[in-house]
Amino acid sequence: MDNGVSAGSTASTSTLGNIALGLTLLAFGIGHTGVIDGVSAAGSVSLAMYVGGAALFLLGLLEYRGGNGFEGTAFAGLGIFWFTWAKGAGGSVSDEAAGTFLVLFAMLALTLTVAAASGLFSQGVYALLTLSLVLLAIASFMDSGALAKAGGWVAAVCGLLAWYGATAALAHWPMAVGRAGRSGDAVAAS
Repeated sequence: MDNGVSAGSTASTSTLGNIALGLTLLAFGIGHTGVIDGVSAAGSVSLAMYVGGAALFLLGLLEYRGGNGFEGTAFAGLGIFWFTWAKGAGGSVSDEAAGTFLVLFAMLALTLTVAAASGLFSQGVYALLTLSLVLLAIASFMDSGALAKAGGWVAAVCGLLAWYGATAALAHWPMAVGRAGRSGDAVAAS
């Protein structure tokens, strides 16, 4: 391929994965906030299933193939989350089952937060994802619209950060947050 990037390059797949994660989280989050009239979380089902689910899972497999176990785990695991969420959205799932599902994937997000070795930016994205999932889980258990909105706002901010990190990596913008002495330390480089 041109630009010195091979087809199996983990730099290119992790950047694309973070764009997919960012856009899916942004749509999911905005849907929960109710900030746009007529836009709900259920409206992001197609994006969650195909971009957040299938694409992230495939990118996770490519990351594993390229030797990047962290991004492989992150993208494949989150791909499973988004695909499963999309298949169950609006279904006949109890609030308790939905809350339990969100808690289980919050545990994955917490694992990713702790394991992110590329710097504070990457850890921040996964920490916000963890917080969002915990808030949404509690909202499911308590049937609290206010907590669901708060979780949606956290997810939207998390999505913007993941998108920005991937864009910064593509545009070669400097990242002010991260470990000193490492250029291009963005979520996409995690």
